Amino acid sequence: MIFRKKVLILLIAVLAVLLIANAAPAATLAGFDDNEIRIGQWGPQTGPAAPWGSVARGSKLLFDVVNEEGGIYGRKIKYFIRDDMYNPAQTAAVVKELVERQGVFAFVGGVSAAGGLAVKDYLAQNKVIWVGPATSVKEYVFPVQPYLFSVYPLYEDEASVLTKYIVETLKLKKIGILYQNDSYGKNGFDGLKQRLDTYKMSLAAEIPVEPTEKDLASQILRLKSSGAEAVLMYVNPTTAVIALKTAANVGYKPQWVSSNTLSDYPLMHKISGGLWEGVITGNFGEIPDSKNPLMVKYKEAAKRLSPEERWGTFYSAGILFADPIVEALKKAGRNLSTEAVLKALNAIKDYQTIGPKISFTEKQHQGSDSVVIQKCGPNGSYIELQGWTANDLATWKK
Repeated sequence: MIFRKKVLILLIAVLAVLLIANAAPAATLAGFDDNEIRIGQWGPQTGPAAPWGSVARGSKLLFDVVNEEGGIYGRKIKYFIRDDMYNPAQTAAVVKELVERQGVFAFVGGVSAAGGLAVKDYLAQNKVIWVGPATSVKEYVFPVQPYLFSVYPLYEDEASVLTKYIVETLKLKKIGILYQNDSYGKNGFDGLKQRLDTYKMSLAAEIPVEPTEKDLASQILRLKSSGAEAVLMYVNPTTAVIALKTAANVGYKPQWVSSNTLSDYPLMHKISGGLWEGVITGNFGEIPDSKNPLMVKYKEAAKRLSPEERWGTFYSAGILFADPIVEALKKAGRNLSTEAVLKALNAIKDYQTIGPKISFTEKQHQGSDSVVIQKCGPNGSYIELQGWTANDLATWKK
């Protein structure tokens, strides 16, 4: 009897080992079946960068439209949004959950350079496609990452274009920078420096800030004391508003210039109490009231499918970031696989919807280097100053 029990226990143990050995780990789930394709995105729905949370919700609108039109070869997109609170540790946790428990096929968007860098290698190791990070730093795509495709112009390229505009068009010579102390801010700083080097100009002031800082009095006084006539900002929306309000309190009125990450003028005008008027920014998408047929289509869809959402630049950017994955899923055909979608993404050339033209190859996963330059007008209106402009210093294209 004892012998039989031992044999039975041994058989159960062997069976358990075989079951575990033969079970596919969660991270290698196909991410789709005959009825659905699972796609995820993280983003700050709360925290200091919460105004950027609408990016993830904008991607949802695109997927809702796709599903409403019948899906992709009959498969509907099942979409997951997770709040990472603009905290890289939380980004890692929610991405792990989406990969290993929900079995997502791909990610789109994803606000925060620091958050993206915290999960970039994990996604690559698990062969999960990531298209259109909602931030753009060179660490994402140089060297080329097989599963990562960037739609967003590099902050480095954008800062170079904006600096050229400050010097050559605005004729301002004393330039300062207020930048977030992470990859986002540092990439913008690098682009500014590269352009100034061509003019043999030095920065009037370079001021790093932490994303959660609330008191910027000392930083603003340093900028004022430097005599900076223009200040380039690569910071989150909350930090930008604090900076402008602090500057107004001490009578400092430079020409503020910002990354396109702060180009949602109605929102920035509102949360800054009107101080955003006159700020110049880059932009890489159509303005909210554009007559572009696709923008009109999405705007009408938003009224119908997401009436609670404010139609704005950050929200529509979510569509722009996610567009290429939809195009690639269609091009991949009915026989869906990661390999088929990668092949379709690597063949995208001059693909344009509501932003710049996007092109990828197997050796080049940075989609664009072009931005539009705009200024915030009265009541958060958009004034175009310069059309699509590429960075003529961008070495990655040469």
